[in-house]
Amino acid sequence: MLLSLVLMLLATAASAAETRPVVVELFTSQGCSSCPPADALLGELAKRRDVVALGYHITYWDGTAWRDPLSRRESTERQQAYDDHLTRGQLYTPQMVIDGTEEVVGSDRSLVLAAIDKAKPTAAAAVTIAPDRRSVAIGAGTAPGGAGVLVARYLLKRATQVKGGENAGRGAVDVNAVTSLKMIGDWNGKAASFAIEPPGDGEGLAVLVQAPDGRFLGAASVEGPATSLPQAPKA
Repeated sequence: MLLSLVLMLLATAASAAETRPVVVELFTSQGCSSCPPADALLGELAKRRDVVALGYHITYWDGTAWRDPLSRRESTERQQAYDDHLTRGQLYTPQMVIDGTEEVVGSDRSLVLAAIDKAKPTAAAAVTIAPDRRSVAIGAGTAPGGAGVLVARYLLKRATQVKGGENAGRGAVDVNAVTSLKMIGDWNGKAASFAIEPPGDGEGLAVLVQAPDGRFLGAASVEGPATSLPQAPKA
C-alpha cells in the first residue's frame, strides 16, 4: 500500500513538472477599432493560472491622428517573425498567436478558447523563477535544435484616453502590455540559470523558452507589487 502511494505521488509530481502555461500573444493597437474586444479577452485570460497572456502593441496603426503610447517597433517585428510561418504576408490586428504555433482572430472568443484548449503545453524545459525574482532556473530536458530564453516585461494595467484615430473619445484599458522583450541566453537541454531583474511596481515578468520554429518549450510568469490604476475617463 505504501509503495503504491509513493509511486502515485511520484507520477503526479512528474506529470505536474511536464505541464506549463499556454502562452497567448495578442498583437493589437489602440488605433484599431476592432481591437478593444480582443484587449478585453486578453484581460480575462491574464487571470488564468494556466495562461501567460502578453499584449504586443504594433506600430503600423500609428498615424498623425493617434499614436499608441504602448506601441513598439520590436512588437511589430515579432508579429512579422510569426508571419513568416503562420500567415504568410497577412499581418492584421487583432491577432492572437497561441503557443507560438497557431494564430486566430483575437476578438473571436470561441476560436481563441478552442485554440487554448487544443494546445498541448508540455514543458520540455521546466522554468522556475526564484522567490526573490532575481534569477530563473531552467531544468534539463530535450532540446532538438536548441531554444532561446526570452524575458518579457509588461505593464499589468494601463488606462488611456484615446484622443484620435478610429477609437477617438474611447477609454482604452490595456492589460499585460509588453514594454520589453529581450533574449537573455540559449538553452540546449542542459540545466541552466540566468540572473534577471525583478518586476517593478505595477509590472509583470514572463520567462519564455522558445524553439526556432516558434514552439514554446517552457514558460513562467510573476508579478511585482500591484499598482491601483484609475479607469480610463469616460468620453
